[in-house]
Amino acid sequence: MTQRLNAMQQVPDMFNKLVELGALTRGAGLEPAIHHLVEIRASQINGCAFCLDMHVKQAHMHGERPLRLHHLPVWRESPLFSSRERAALAWTEAVTSLGAHGVPDDVFAEVREQFSEKELSALTFAVMTINAWNRLNVAFRTPPGVLDKAYGLDKAGLD
Repeated sequence: MTQRLNAMQQVPDMFNKLVELGALTRGAGLEPAIHHLVEIRASQINGCAFCLDMHVKQAHMHGERPLRLHHLPVWRESPLFSSRERAALAWTEAVTSLGAHGVPDDVFAEVREQFSEKELSALTFAVMTINAWNRLNVAFRTPPGVLDKAYGLDKAGLD
C-alpha cells in the first residue's frame, strides 16, 4: 500500500487538534481497557489497518490479554468481556455504523445501565475520535507501522 498523502504535514494545526482530542478522551475517566477495546473495534469495522495495528500494539503494551484481542470481533459470543465492556462495544458498533434510524434504543438502554451520563459522553467522544482517525488514515492509505518508532510501538514485540 502506498500512502496517498500525509495529512500531518499538510495541515499540522488540524492534525494536532485531533491528537489533543484523543488525549482528552484518554483522560476523561474511562478505563484504559475499554478505551483500547473501543479503538480496536471501531478500527476493525472501518477497515483501518494503520489504527488497528497501532491500537493492538498499545493494548498489548498496556497488558491486554492476547486472547481478548483475538475474541474482539466475536465479543458477543465470547465469555472474556464484562457487562460494562459489552455495553461499550455495542455502543461503539452502533455509533460507528450509524443506521438509517440512528442508534437503537435498546443499545442506548444497555449502555446507560453501565455508564453514567458523563462516562457515556466521554465514551461517545472516544468513539467519534477513533472514527475520525480511521477516516483520515483509510482515505490517505497510511501504512500500518510507519510511526512505530516515533510512538514507541516497536517495543510491543508484535512484529
